[in-house]
Amino acid sequence: MTDWQKVFDDERMCVIVPTYNNERTIADVLRRVQAYTRNIIVVNDGSTPETLAAIKTLSELPEIVSYIPNRGKGYALMHGFRRALELGYRYAVTIDSDGQHFPEDIPAVIDCHLTNTDALVVGSRNLTADNMPSRNTFANKFSNFWFHLQTGIRLEDTQSGFRLYPLGRINLRWPITPRYEAELELLVFSAWRSVPVVSVPVRVYYPPEGERVSHFRPFWDFFRITVLNSVLTIISLFSSIPVRLWKRMTGGCCNR
Repeated sequence: MTDWQKVFDDERMCVIVPTYNNERTIADVLRRVQAYTRNIIVVNDGSTPETLAAIKTLSELPEIVSYIPNRGKGYALMHGFRRALELGYRYAVTIDSDGQHFPEDIPAVIDCHLTNTDALVVGSRNLTADNMPSRNTFANKFSNFWFHLQTGIRLEDTQSGFRLYPLGRINLRWPITPRYEAELELLVFSAWRSVPVVSVPVRVYYPPEGERVSHFRPFWDFFRITVLNSVLTIISLFSSIPVRLWKRMTGGCCNR
């Protein structure tokens, strides 16, 4: 039986859990993560007191980074990454606190990492799962198309927040956006920095409408993703796309 805590310690790895007003699900998510590791950093992104109270019901408290007001998921991730580096971690698994991800899939993500040690691992969700909101499916397919155009890499789920980041190889200085779409930016800039991007299947659970706390705003978040993709595509027209075309013309390989 695998001693996952030893794997986390040997790899100098932690789990980062950003949260914003997920008081109904955060404690359960953290208990399930604790079945694999105690190396946990919760980023409390300006939540109401009830969220912190739910975390404090745990018998063993994780590292908690808190600030106000709410700044967005991208901002929370950056705070988590910086704190992880301060604590000496080299890798960070990120998992959402709303209950959609299965902490029980952490071993699959780590196994993928162990055979791709320099890669950014993305947990690829089943987008045909029961109760998957149609707006999420459309936004993901839209984002996948632009990601392939910008990087030349085909990825089935560019919107998944269940990931493993090699902290020393990603840009932690300046995200274009501090909010939801920052995860797409991290993917694109990592690919441009020649970080391999690989995926592994993970499960997803979407409760019926009205039971899940979601901070996804269909119009504004899709608008922000569109603006970000426009900026990234313009940049790629003068950087990654010419490089890939040149490699094809000269017989080089640009696919990962």
